[in-house]
Amino acid sequence: MATALVDLYGEEAEQFDRLILAADYRPRDDEEFMCARHRAYFLHKLRDWKDAIVEESRATMAQLQIDSLREPDLADRASSETDWGIELRTRDRQRKLIAKIDAAIRRLYAGEYGYCEVTGEPISLGRLEARPIATMTLEAQERHERIERVSRDD
Repeated sequence: MATALVDLYGEEAEQFDRLILAADYRPRDDEEFMCARHRAYFLHKLRDWKDAIVEESRATMAQLQIDSLREPDLADRASSETDWGIELRTRDRQRKLIAKIDAAIRRLYAGEYGYCEVTGEPISLGRLEARPIATMTLEAQERHERIERVSRDD
């Protein structure tokens, strides 16, 4: 995968894709915004998050197959099916989250990650740390949500 990305995005992609960071490294404001270290950090963070979601999903599906055979009582089975319905809805939300993580990774390679899609301004490192898939600055996000609320209330 890295070779194809290098072909698409040049040498810089290879530089941050293969960069090894110290385990305790955190992006700092005194570094150049979205330098190779920042990009490598967020790439690892996004990939680890996606891997955890996928692994949790696999475990859920394996458990669903095992548990579906264990409930001979109809009331217990109904209760289990309700629980699994909730679990499957959670997995569906996580599937959508994976799509957002993949989009963030694509933005990283394209050099667009960390910049607001509305204003073009850098998104704060604190916001990206808390929400690595953020596509807007906090101010732009708040404006967007206010507009949505007004539109919904009409």
